[in-house]
Amino acid sequence: MSGNRRENFYIVITTFNRQDYLAQLFDSIAALDPAPDGVVVVDNASTDGTAAVIDKAAAQLAALGTPIPLVVHRLAENAGGAGGFSAGVDRALAEGAQWLWLMDDDVTTVPGAIAAFGPWMDKYDAMVGRRYNSAGQPFFWQHNFSDFLGFPLPVPGDVFKNSNEFATNVGCFEGMLLHADAVAEVGLPDPRFFLNWDDAIYGWLISLQRPVIYVNAFVLQKTREQRTIDLGIRHLNDSSDLSRFYMMRNRGLVAQYLRAKGKYNPAGFALGTALTAGKELLRLAAVEKTLRGSGKLLKGWRESRRIMADAAWQPMPPLDRTR
Repeated sequence: MSGNRRENFYIVITTFNRQDYLAQLFDSIAALDPAPDGVVVVDNASTDGTAAVIDKAAAQLAALGTPIPLVVHRLAENAGGAGGFSAGVDRALAEGAQWLWLMDDDVTTVPGAIAAFGPWMDKYDAMVGRRYNSAGQPFFWQHNFSDFLGFPLPVPGDVFKNSNEFATNVGCFEGMLLHADAVAEVGLPDPRFFLNWDDAIYGWLISLQRPVIYVNAFVLQKTREQRTIDLGIRHLNDSSDLSRFYMMRNRGLVAQYLRAKGKYNPAGFALGTALTAGKELLRLAAVEKTLRGSGKLLKGWRESRRIMADAAWQPMPPLDRTR
């Protein structure tokens, strides 16, 4: 991992009340070979034993043959995944990060993951590696964002049949690797999303400026088990009422970003919103075996209309590289 394009590789983690999963993630980071140059963990105002887990991990990483610095960024209140990654990316850049590998707290890293990214790090500034699910099976993640619908469409089939890279235009903060140049151009992840759509739109924004690549290298494994069904063209996992609310509420933010980039089509977006609601209703009925929670979808949709009506809304600004 030598050369200018391989320096200052940081892992950025957002965590909230998952101390046991977080401990497993830190154990896997300690086993990475090669190791990262640093780790930034954003504690989203956890109320369990997360602080103690982080303190133990800091000592563990500092005691390695080549110590790995652990930077802790604690938030005063829970800002959601979107707010956590926004703060984490900002802090990692302040620490001098050139590469930022973003991940949730309920995954573990594959020991050779950083080297596995190597073949693409000289060519691209934004990439997503492959993941295993909690059972050790490949997790389906291959989408393209439709500007017309404002909705990510799954791409069926083996996207790596003829190549080890697949051009996409969405992101996933569960394993997305970003170069500081890509971040500077589009700005920090938007904390206003709180939960859902933040990574998809962030990847889309980057794709308008430079390639975003899904690479044929397994780099993470999910540790949290979820109920799921296989629809053939994609998987559907279980969810929560909070997630359902933000899935629909954040359609307003998606619309605003489409408008900001001159890509908004009212009829297409309305269809995409209907598809979003239909997907969430299917998730409730088929995965969670209930329709309780559908009211959260309606509440979120109403809130999305308020966001869409905000004439003063502005996207996140590019970063000032001179700061």
